[in-house]
Amino acid sequence: MDPISTAFALAQFVPGILKWITGSDQAEQAATAVIGIAKQVTGQDTGQGALGAIQADPAALLAFRQAVMANETDLDKAFLADRQDARKRDVQLAQLGRTTKRADLMIIGDVLGMLACLSAMVYVTWLGVTKGGDVNPLIMALNGPLGMLTQQFANGLRDAHQFEFGSSRGSVEKTELLARAPAVK
Repeated sequence: MDPISTAFALAQFVPGILKWITGSDQAEQAATAVIGIAKQVTGQDTGQGALGAIQADPAALLAFRQAVMANETDLDKAFLADRQDARKRDVQLAQLGRTTKRADLMIIGDVLGMLACLSAMVYVTWLGVTKGGDVNPLIMALNGPLGMLTQQFANGLRDAHQFEFGSSRGSVEKTELLARAPAVK
């Protein structure tokens, strides 16, 4: 099993692992680090062996959870460094007088996709209501998937705003705290 799949399996025990192994260029490195923690606490040579030991032994599960918590700062630093590198790239491009056309097109695509889905939802709702005021459940059932798709486009816009402007003051404080924290081994 590849490292990311094994790390996903380990995430059933520590859901916080997911933030490190999804949506990052460092996903495989984070997965390898998490598997390394699992192998260390279980004494197993493979990720699969460590996963099996954690599944079978409550003491190993507890030790794994504690070890992940002890290494959380280092894993967060790697995750945040990945985001910071992308921001630095954008600053360097701006200094050279260039723009990130790909990012601009992605945002435009998200806006257009969200507006198209919202329009389709209004149209489907209009189709679903008959002249007598009754609701056609088959046509109206299309609004559920359209709503989920609309949410995905909206999430893309939210993520773009968080990338450009930072996710929150709490995120800034966490970054500052991580920068001052000593490395945990």
